[in-house]
Amino acid sequence: MVSNKLPWHGIPPFLPSYFPKGFVNSKCDSSLFIHRTSTSVTYLLIYVDDILLTGNNFVHIQQLITHMHNAFSMKELGNISYFLGISVQSTNPGYFLSQQKYAKDILLKAGLSACKPCSSPISVKPHTPPNASLPFDNPALYRSLVGALQYLTITRPDLSLAVNQACQHMHAPTVGHFAAVKRILRFVQGTLSHGLYYTPSSFDLHGFSDANWAGDIHDRKSISGYCVFLGDNLVSWSAKKQATVSRSSTEAEYRALAHTAAELSWIIMLLTEMGISSPTIPVLWCDNLSAMALASNPVFHSRSKHIEIDCHFVRDKILAKQFVVQYIPTVDQLADLFTKPLSVSRFQYLKDKLMVFEQPISLQGTVETTKPTVN
Repeated sequence: MVSNKLPWHGIPPFLPSYFPKGFVNSKCDSSLFIHRTSTSVTYLLIYVDDILLTGNNFVHIQQLITHMHNAFSMKELGNISYFLGISVQSTNPGYFLSQQKYAKDILLKAGLSACKPCSSPISVKPHTPPNASLPFDNPALYRSLVGALQYLTITRPDLSLAVNQACQHMHAPTVGHFAAVKRILRFVQGTLSHGLYYTPSSFDLHGFSDANWAGDIHDRKSISGYCVFLGDNLVSWSAKKQATVSRSSTEAEYRALAHTAAELSWIIMLLTEMGISSPTIPVLWCDNLSAMALASNPVFHSRSKHIEIDCHFVRDKILAKQFVVQYIPTVDQLADLFTKPLSVSRFQYLKDKLMVFEQPISLQGTVETTKPTVN
């Protein structure tokens, strides 16, 4: 990991001129630069004033670091262990990513460092305080805490739905809304050492898509959720309210399928740029047979003609065999966690399936060990 101290915020247009020839800016991620030869590949990721550098040619990496030292003031921090508030710890045989220190800071800001933990971020049967509809007297604190929780979801996908719901009330939070945020923080208190675990795996790409039809009780818009895996490892996820009201569960599921297909397509393009290809056709798992039929049938029906055209691109992807849609029973639908409140047992089951675990015992209370991000 390399940290430079240039006086800019974002990627300046002149920065690529500092690099040796051969680096190409990624079309999928403007922060990523790739250098590829017949025998080596080097990845350079830039975020504000922090840089991650990795590749399979140690000599080329050292030459690049030397060149960058000569070009501008820079401090080399060695192998990655901490980046943008994310702890990266080497385990046997993978890596554990967490934000324990960041989570503690959020609790401290909220004055809940010693609060009593709870078993889930959202209650299936929420308790409504008597004054729930009254405006919260410190909206700035509400916005600050929810914004911080948004960043925490980078390594805590199990918080995504609860945080997304909290984000919808930034403009005018009430006492009831802040009570919901406090429940999230109580859950964080009991899971401070939890994070994402990554292990060596295949490059098979597959995603789970789900929707909760009319899930928002206020405007009856549906909630879309998806999670995408590269092999056994979770690489992308989302919990988001749909922009329009769906007239049926089929339509809600179909819109969610289109959102997942768009994310899957972007990931495929990014992996292709990095020289990584999936050995099998990517699979989209859906638990709604009607939505699957709508996605696979190129003929428009009267019941679906009101759906926006951009949702129908999923059909072209299927016809081109860029990925396939397959049925999965609801009980095995991992994206269920991103669409609705669940019982504690169901929530814990899906949380484990997403590879969100407690920090391994071997890493607790020890100095973080480090290794390069990619070998």
